[in-house]
Amino acid sequence: MPQPKVDTWRAEVRQWLAATLAPRQAADTPGHTAADLAVFHNLTDAQERELLDRCRAYQRARHDAGYQALTLPTENGGQGLTAAHAAVFAQEEAAFDVPPSTELISVTVRLVAMSVSLFGTPEQRATHARAFLRTDLLACQLFSEPGAGSDLAALRTRARRDGEDWVIDGQKVWTSGAQFAEYGLLLARTDPDVVKQAGITAFLVPMDSPGVEIRPIRQMSGGASFNEVFLSGVRVPDGLRIGRPGQGWEVANATLAFERTASGSGNRRKGGTFDDVLALARSLERTGDPLVRRRLADLYVRGALRAATVDRVARASAAGGRPGPEASLTKLMASDLLTRTGQVAAELMGARITADTGEPGTFAWTEHLLGAPGYRLAGGTDQIQRNLISERVLKLPGEPRVDKVPFSELSGN
Repeated sequence: MPQPKVDTWRAEVRQWLAATLAPRQAADTPGHTAADLAVFHNLTDAQERELLDRCRAYQRARHDAGYQALTLPTENGGQGLTAAHAAVFAQEEAAFDVPPSTELISVTVRLVAMSVSLFGTPEQRATHARAFLRTDLLACQLFSEPGAGSDLAALRTRARRDGEDWVIDGQKVWTSGAQFAEYGLLLARTDPDVVKQAGITAFLVPMDSPGVEIRPIRQMSGGASFNEVFLSGVRVPDGLRIGRPGQGWEVANATLAFERTASGSGNRRKGGTFDDVLALARSLERTGDPLVRRRLADLYVRGALRAATVDRVARASAAGGRPGPEASLTKLMASDLLTRTGQVAAELMGARITADTGEPGTFAWTEHLLGAPGYRLAGGTDQIQRNLISERVLKLPGEPRVDKVPFSELSGN
């Protein structure tokens, strides 16, 4: 089937967006609330459910109109379009008031749906991948553990075969939106006798299964969007295994690459933008200060560079089917930009960042400052991203193993 011409398709996209959403309003005043500037949500369960409903309504409309999973091959449930089409949709969508997304929506649509589409059986694609892409079902990511975050291959959650089922025991942590998810994409060790990467298998776990316990984690910013998940004798049918037994590491790498791409891009407002900082500077009458202008210019340029890198990596990922280690660039740039955004805002406000003076859009930035450090860990730490970039993109030598370095060198003696 021939690809639609990009210019003609752009006009169709714009027409659909105009009929579906209101135009985006420019941030020309600093009246944002803490929720607007938050890196991670700080909402009650009722507020989170209301937000999820709004997001799901848009995702379903987008899916039904044929604008979801644009570059995913048609045989995998996508639209089979080019990276240029995906870039056009993102450009046009940015001009409209898209419902603010959540971590759970992003994980469902951009991570779990894509992984099930790529590694799942035809039955799993028909039953689950389409439902995830349309957000009829929501899915969280059950990867990280208390002792296996950056070193994911060291995970200890076990799954043993018992007839037509697998029995899973273990613990996961930092799971976004687990309390609202119907499924979790889980990694478990199924063969302890092989090298650690080769003994891991991926599963879709129904989150209402007997033996699944979800405990919220209260963050220093006040929210509880993350959770601990305990699994005790949880039975999962073999039909919910994703990929072959032992293929979990490959599934994990693909999913994490999608996560880094999603973390560095998308419409999810995370902790304020350059426009918000510029509006703040104007309200405080600081834009005439040459040092402030220099800081604002630096922030703007970094934002533009990140946007260009996101577009380039997205195009390369779409052309190749799966995002590679280059996706680490977008994640690293996104976390750096968040940190710098908060720093500039704090410098502009001075004491207002620590004491609520009642001025709109000032003290609310504390929500950003308390959340931004966590984004340097979410989706893979900054240090891990730098290692991936150096070793897999720049082809530099890997870091030396610490256990092979003499203690005298480590201690400086």
